[in-house]
Amino acid sequence: MEIVIFRFDHGNIEAALKAAVDKGVKVTALIASANRGGKMNLRGLEMRFLEAGISVARSADDLIRYHDKFIIIDRRILHMLSFNYTYLDIDHSRGFGIVTKDVNWVQEAVKLFEADCTRSPYAPGLDTFVVSPANSRKVLSSFVKRAKRQLLIYDPRISDKEMVRILRDRAKADVEIRIIGRIDERVNLAVKKLGVIRLHARTIIRDRHQAFIGSQSLRPAELNSRRELGLIVRDAKVVRRLIDTFESDWASTDATKEHETAKEEPAAVPKKEAEEAARLLVQELHPLTKTVKKVVKKVVARAGEEVFEDKMVKNTVKKVVRKAVGDAVKEAVQDNKKL
Repeated sequence: MEIVIFRFDHGNIEAALKAAVDKGVKVTALIASANRGGKMNLRGLEMRFLEAGISVARSADDLIRYHDKFIIIDRRILHMLSFNYTYLDIDHSRGFGIVTKDVNWVQEAVKLFEADCTRSPYAPGLDTFVVSPANSRKVLSSFVKRAKRQLLIYDPRISDKEMVRILRDRAKADVEIRIIGRIDERVNLAVKKLGVIRLHARTIIRDRHQAFIGSQSLRPAELNSRRELGLIVRDAKVVRRLIDTFESDWASTDATKEHETAKEEPAAVPKKEAEEAARLLVQELHPLTKTVKKVVKKVVARAGEEVFEDKMVKNTVKKVVRKAVGDAVKEAVQDNKKL
């Protein structure tokens, strides 16, 4: 079993991987060098895997992110996923995956896995196997341009100017375009936000006959600067299920004004994920706490203890620290949006 990991906190999946090793299965995990959840979690996962007998490789740091997710079983079956191995993605988000025995796709996945494990160049071999940044812009541009009647799109955020221009051109050619998610530019398209659950799917259904399912949004970073993976499928049953799911989500979700850009509200984060984020923040702030203590001791030594016994001074210091932390959080969020 060969598995590519960007985010991972699902205990049942970790237990299953360890159980596979106990049964004699060789398991190799390619783990991202970084994600926004913190390197500490990824390095902890590596150590747990190594202790369980799982072979571990780490992605390079030449790209902004290694964000693809897939599993290869016995080099015969490929599981290509748009979602991470997390409770948030699996239990609380809209995402899709493809399970296939297609020999060409499996062989291409093995080639990609080996290239990224050894940090070697990857050269794409199939137009239906969509890899960022290798061939995704070329393939997805062509895929959207060839729409004749309809495009049904799931995308948390469309912001690539070239892709937006292509969508505008298709709309002018009388192609029906409906988007569940968000598009940054003001466009004459029907857009809705997925209000029932968190949106994490990246999917484009073209003319009700073909579909792209992957991990990349139509954003510059995800097309140009990150490792992402998707497949273009033609299986009628798969496409039908995607259409049915899209139509159900479209009918049940809150509508924005048609022909305007959707302004998506942040999705509610489940309690467990919120607590984990808070724990990580506390860990990261721990060195800062030591620094603040040192500074306060110096100031007390110079100004005198009686100054810091004053209640107003204490409250002012608290406010200053809170503001500094708040500004840091805002800056981190803005950095995330730029990506």
